[in-house]
Amino acid sequence: MKNIVILISGSGSNMAAIVRAAEREQWTRRFGARVAAVISNKADAGGLGVAQAERIATAVVPHQAFASREAFDAALAEAIDAHAPALVVLAGFMRILTPHFVARYEGRLINIHPSLLPAFPGLHTHRRAIEAGCKVAGLTVHQVTTELDHGTILAQSVVPILPDDTPASLAARVLTQEHRVYPRAIAGWLSKRN
Repeated sequence: MKNIVILISGSGSNMAAIVRAAEREQWTRRFGARVAAVISNKADAGGLGVAQAERIATAVVPHQAFASREAFDAALAEAIDAHAPALVVLAGFMRILTPHFVARYEGRLINIHPSLLPAFPGLHTHRRAIEAGCKVAGLTVHQVTTELDHGTILAQSVVPILPDDTPASLAARVLTQEHRVYPRAIAGWLSKRN
């Protein structure tokens, strides 16, 4: 079985979209894959309850409990490795990971970013796209490398920027697309490893 471990920090809406797609599209039958665990760096992350309602194992590794990024990443890796992951999915996980952590999961660590990379890596992507006068925004699913918001692009989707858009309204439309594209990108990754 190819175990998928999803890392979250908040509501887990992308995680929930992935879980729904895995069930609807029968990933266990098609790819021999399942969402095995959801891990958060925040005990109050709403997505933990969503995962528990789906009978998915959950864990919390609170980053504040560690003196360094390296110590946190080591504890996080231990929690992840307990599920023997074939794939580690960052779904709204708001921590920058150390090079050692990224190397540990090289080729099987993916992320979704709310811009059309390589444009607007980092934070405040929607505000930056509007301020730059862009006509389109979007999202990118990519493999994680040691360079922030870089790595092989697995999928992208374009979302128009409307004349009256605010960062919040644009973010809401991009998120709707994220819920469609991220599960498809994961299914594509799994199909290449069948």
